[in-house]
Amino acid sequence: MKSPTAAKATPTDIGAAGPALKGPGPEGRGGRRRIRRQLPTSPWLFAAPGLVIVAVFILYPFVSTLNNSFTDKRTLIPGEYVGLANFRELLHDDMFWIGLRNSTIYVLVVVPALVVLPLLLAMLVQKHIPGITFFRSAFYTPVVASIVVVGLIWVWMLDERGLVNAVLEAVGVGKVGFLSDQWLLLFSAMAVTVWKGLGYYMIIYLAALANVPRELHEAAAVDGAGAFRRFLTVTVPAVRSTMVLVGALSSVAAFKVFSEVYLMAGPTGGPAGEDTTLVMLVQRVGTGLTGRVGYASAISVVVFVVTVALMLLVLRADRKEDA
Repeated sequence: MKSPTAAKATPTDIGAAGPALKGPGPEGRGGRRRIRRQLPTSPWLFAAPGLVIVAVFILYPFVSTLNNSFTDKRTLIPGEYVGLANFRELLHDDMFWIGLRNSTIYVLVVVPALVVLPLLLAMLVQKHIPGITFFRSAFYTPVVASIVVVGLIWVWMLDERGLVNAVLEAVGVGKVGFLSDQWLLLFSAMAVTVWKGLGYYMIIYLAALANVPRELHEAAAVDGAGAFRRFLTVTVPAVRSTMVLVGALSSVAAFKVFSEVYLMAGPTGGPAGEDTTLVMLVQRVGTGLTGRVGYASAISVVVFVVTVALMLLVLRADRKEDA
């Protein structure tokens, strides 16, 4: 006959003695792991640094600019509330319409170039051939170069005594006023913008082209489609969403152009200020000891509204094509 002390321990007994048998550790009774309750504020603690940065460097400047646009504030004068007076003045300001015209032309010329040319460049450098890495790096070099350095180099090249005019004069064409003619100056700045942005958007297109199935090109080639036909029927539809992204990014950047035109045209905005863009006008009007901060803020609000409208137009066009 078995002794009572030799009887097997039941699960209830083990559970009762759990802490003593298990020893210290995260498990509780019955070997179950303890679950600590998460405070409701824990996610906000992780997001707090990013939210503070956004609030200080984005939201506050935006709200401050919007508030200043309804005042006659100057650099050293707080100013008073004037309602829509600044916006009414814009309608009669010739320089505002010149800036709006130049910024709009900039978008109409630069955006199509930056949507198509980087795609063609990406198709050229995506092939795995010896030395292609060197060309990829060479095409991307203008992106990492300082815009000030790039602008000065192009100014020296396009000057009347620069390299380009020296070559043109040597072949008998004669000197061209790239930096003295209103339209040549504006289009020269556009060329610099396109040249500097090619490598950046090329990288975006390379990532998109890597996801295009090779079987689609092979099937199109079997059907007798040539290289141009495959580009239109296979490549373009496959990277259309990327083209929309590039169009949105380049349109906003082109409308807010400043550095290229400022470096090539100077603070005055070219001959008689005819090459002034909206952002250059904001800088000219709103800086200095007598700067009209309220009026410059009103122009900034217009720039913001137009850039948002450009992005909405691009997205709306993309949705129509999907439908």
